[in-house]
Amino acid sequence: MNGVEVLIDSGETVHVSLSDRGAGRTFLLLHGGGGPQTVEPFADRLAAERRARVITPTHPGFAGTPRPGSLATVRGLALLYTRMLEELGTDGVTVVGNSIGGWIAAEMALISPSRATAFVIVDGVGIDVPGHPIADFFSLTPRQVAERSYHDPDRYGIDPSKLPPAALQVMLGNRATLGVYAGQSMNDPTLASRLAVVTRPVLVLWGDADRIADVEYGRALAAAIPGARFELMAETGHLPQIESPDRLIESIWSFAETA
Repeated sequence: MNGVEVLIDSGETVHVSLSDRGAGRTFLLLHGGGGPQTVEPFADRLAAERRARVITPTHPGFAGTPRPGSLATVRGLALLYTRMLEELGTDGVTVVGNSIGGWIAAEMALISPSRATAFVIVDGVGIDVPGHPIADFFSLTPRQVAERSYHDPDRYGIDPSKLPPAALQVMLGNRATLGVYAGQSMNDPTLASRLAVVTRPVLVLWGDADRIADVEYGRALAAAIPGARFELMAETGHLPQIESPDRLIESIWSFAETA
């Protein structure tokens, strides 16, 4: 695990922990509320199977990392990663975000960082879609979260009672940090209208079995972004990088090549 120091608007310097593997076309991979472990195996696979450099930061406050009090919004994370790309000095980056990571990617697309050329939102949250609410994640049991997150929850769900104490503590810390950044509703009522000014290429990928944010929610998110493409992934839930990694690699690679 490496890291980079990034100066934020409050004048504080934030240490961003990150993994950086592979060489070639660069991807910034942003995790969701489950933490970096939900994307790390996929990042390894993408870097091994394609000529790809994959950078996976840990959102400050997740996985036991420190979070300065002034960094408490998704927009703040988007600004943080925009500046992080400047610190890293890498160009032509495709930003890929899952769940809240997709929300961060959407906010980054609004910023239009010079070093990011395309954005992929994978089962992202962040907008308000009447009639299609995001599941009330914070009121759900772990089993209920799994049932809404996966096409095959018995295979991919995690039973917290079987976790060692340290891992359980990390899971609880991730959940609390998610609440700080995303709020209880996990949306920003202003986001959909603000997305109308995005000019960068955007691909919205969605699992057909996602019951955290359903397919119509995903279609509404794509419709809010000018020129965005929408692709549905069969027999896949809220975390395609876990359930359908081969298809996800193919989709984001093809998009990055043509964006």
